[in-house]
Amino acid sequence: MPRELKFFQAIHEATRQCMEQDPAVYLVGLGAPDPKGIFGSTLDLHKIFGPQRVMDMPASENAMTGVVIGSALAGMKPILTHQRLDFALLSVEQLVNQASNWHYMFGGQKSIPIVVRMIVGRGWGQGPQHSQSLHACFSHVPGLKVVMPSTPHDAKGLLIAAVEDSNPVIYIEHRWLYNISGEVPVEPYRVELGKARVARNGTDLTIVASSYMTLESLRAAEILQNEGVSAEVIDVRTLKPLDRETILQSVCRTGRLIAADIGWCTNGFSAEILALAAEQAFESLKAAPVRVALPDCPTPTSPALAKHYYPRAIHVAAQALKMLGVNPSERHPAEPELVHYDVPDPSFTGPF
Repeated sequence: MPRELKFFQAIHEATRQCMEQDPAVYLVGLGAPDPKGIFGSTLDLHKIFGPQRVMDMPASENAMTGVVIGSALAGMKPILTHQRLDFALLSVEQLVNQASNWHYMFGGQKSIPIVVRMIVGRGWGQGPQHSQSLHACFSHVPGLKVVMPSTPHDAKGLLIAAVEDSNPVIYIEHRWLYNISGEVPVEPYRVELGKARVARNGTDLTIVASSYMTLESLRAAEILQNEGVSAEVIDVRTLKPLDRETILQSVCRTGRLIAADIGWCTNGFSAEILALAAEQAFESLKAAPVRVALPDCPTPTSPALAKHYYPRAIHVAAQALKMLGVNPSERHPAEPELVHYDVPDPSFTGPF
């Protein structure tokens, strides 16, 4: 029988299975042994594997990243967790100057097999310093692999593949995904790093999405179907290495492209997708490609501002209809008016 897990449970199971199969794998992070276990993703692992393999860490991100890099050079396979990507910025020197470059600098003789988990996305008015989506920064750096799962199935498979990879992998999780459910096999499996997923087939336009915006894009595709528009949705899953072939095949077939991203618009990941289409599929384009991303201002705390800050399915659909010259009808359901546009449902509670 098919089995369903929530997103956080899939991460938890992947971590447990990696630690069971390889004694070199260990987990360290602020709150990793905490009673709430980082949204449940590390819950009680310290009881299973002991304090030598599941460790809390002080708020010294740069120093601790240096520790895990050193342990990786000594043969260990650490998983380092950050409760917010914003906190990981304190370890950028270690990640960008050290971990990303060792394999290159030593002619492939040394690798840094570390996985760095980072949490992004909106939640409870956390504002400019606790909810920034800076994945584009890490995907800009040679030597770093960057993955952003959007389903429980991929959350497990990508994490196992990341732990087994010999290079540093940045594993980015969106808060709003933790409680979504999906089919997840019991046994360990791998989702190939660098391979996108066609989440929905379509013929009229291509929507290339990352992380949580994959869900919004699928909802947009439902709205568009009611308007007689067939949208193909591609979940990139891995920002680096990027599966250019799957994206280009779709764009060349549909002739239209929307890039939907959880990050900012200017110099963001969505710009990379548009550049790819402009450079390698220009003759196939029937319309100018479009980005749907965050406006270029800091993340708001106020609910009133959040309503106008975060792109949603209706914004993706509106751009698609505009691109196709279709006047929207009243056949699709209206978007419900929400009190908080940074809380997905009543079960989504603090403090993290």
